[in-house]
Parts: sequence; C-alpha cells; structure tokens
Amino acid sequence: MASTFIRRAALVLLACGAQGCISSTPHWDSQFGAATRANLAVQTIDPAAGASRNPAAGLDGRAARAAIDNYERSFAQPDTGQPAPMIRAQ
Repeated sequence: MASTFIRRAALVLLACGAQGCISSTPHWDSQFGAATRANLAVQTIDPAAGASRNPAAGLDGRAARAAIDNYERSFAQPDTGQPAPMIRAQ
C-alpha cells in the first residue's frame, strides 16, 4: 500500500513539475511591443514629414517668443488671493 502511494505521489509531483517545462511564450514573444508600436503609429500625424521641404505650419518666431514670455511672467507675480479656509475638527 505504501509503495502504491509513493508511486502515485511521485507521478503527481512529476506531472506538476512538467507543467513548468511547457513554454507558452512564443506567442507572447511574437506580440512583444505591438501595443507600443501601435500607440506610436497613432500619434504620428505625417510619417513622411522629415522628407518634406515645406516648413511646419504654426507660429512665427516673434509670436512664439511673446507667448513664452507671457507664460513665464504669469508665474513671476505670486497669487494675491486669500488661502482656502481650513476646516477644524472639533
């Protein structure tokens, strides 16, 4: 009886250990990075933009510099508003 139990226990342990030898990663490895590549492709407006000789449409240099200066000046003056009231627990 003990011999049968030992054989069955050994077979169960062998079967459980064999599960670790099975590799399911070839499918995952073939898909590795697909989501990142898809996200980058979606964010690209014009893939051939580097080959184009036409400048990008947007602000001219003076307008862009003025916008940056206004943005930076908005942080130079501290906010003079009253701080939010604190709620006291009583």
